[in-house]
Amino acid sequence: MDGMTAQPEVRENVAEHRFEIWIDDELAGQTVYQGEGLTLPFMHTEIDDRFGGQGLGSVLIRQALDTVRARGGQVLPYCPFVKSFIQKHPDYLDLVPSGKRADFGLSETATA
Repeated sequence: MDGMTAQPEVRENVAEHRFEIWIDDELAGQTVYQGEGLTLPFMHTEIDDRFGGQGLGSVLIRQALDTVRARGGQVLPYCPFVKSFIQKHPDYLDLVPSGKRADFGLSETATA
C-alpha cells in the first residue's frame, strides 16, 4: 500500500447497495450487489485506477464476504472478480448456494 498513510477501511453503503473501500477518507473502490436480504447477487467490482495494483480488490471482497457470512447470508457471484476470488479461496465456496454453484462454474473439485 505504497504511499498510503491509513489502512483501508471497508464500509457497507446499504442505501447504494454496495460495499466500499476507503483510503484516507477517499473512496478507492466498490463492489455492487442487487437487492436486499440474505442472498446478495454481487454484480460488479471496481477499484479506482489510482489505487490499482495494491490488492484492495481482494481486501474489499474478503471483508464483504465475511460480512455476508456473519449475517448468515449467501452470495451469487455474477461479478467475475468475486467469482475468481471464491475460486482462489475455497473457504468461501459455502457462501454460494450449493444448487447454484454449477451455474457459476464453481464446484468442490474446481476450487481445490
